[in-house]
Amino acid sequence: VQLQASGGGLAQAGGSLRLSCAASGRTFSSSSVMGWFRQAPGKEREFVAAKGWSTLLYADSVKGRFTISRDNAKNTVYLQMDKLKPEDTAVYFCAVRRNRAIASMLRNGYEYDYWGQGSQVTVSS
Repeated sequence: VQLQASGGGLAQAGGSLRLSCAASGRTFSSSSVMGWFRQAPGKEREFVAAKGWSTLLYADSVKGRFTISRDNAKNTVYLQMDKLKPEDTAVYFCAVRRNRAIASMLRNGYEYDYWGQGSQVTVSS
C-alpha cells in the first residue's frame, strides 16, 4: 500500500492550500479511517483531522479553518486548509487505519496502519 500526498507549498497567512492523499495497492472499505497529522520542526507529531464512516474529528487548533473530506471511489483523502496561520507550518502526513475505532483512539498516530511520505506546508506572516 502506498499513500501519495500532494498539494503542499507556500502560502501567506490568511491564505488557503489543499492537500490530497491518494492510496494505491489496496481499496479501503467505508469502515476505514483516513486522517492527517503534522509535525513542525522540533515538535512532536500531532493530530490534525480524521474522517471515517461516522466519525469526523478535528484538532482544536484547526477547527473551523480546516476541512477533511474523502472520495472513497478514488481512495483519496483531502485536507482543505483555509485561514492559514504561521503556526500551521509543518510537514503534513496522511494516514489510514483499516478499521473503525473510537474517537479517542483516532487522535493517536500509533492507531494507523499506513502512512504517506509527508508534504511540506509553509505559511508566511
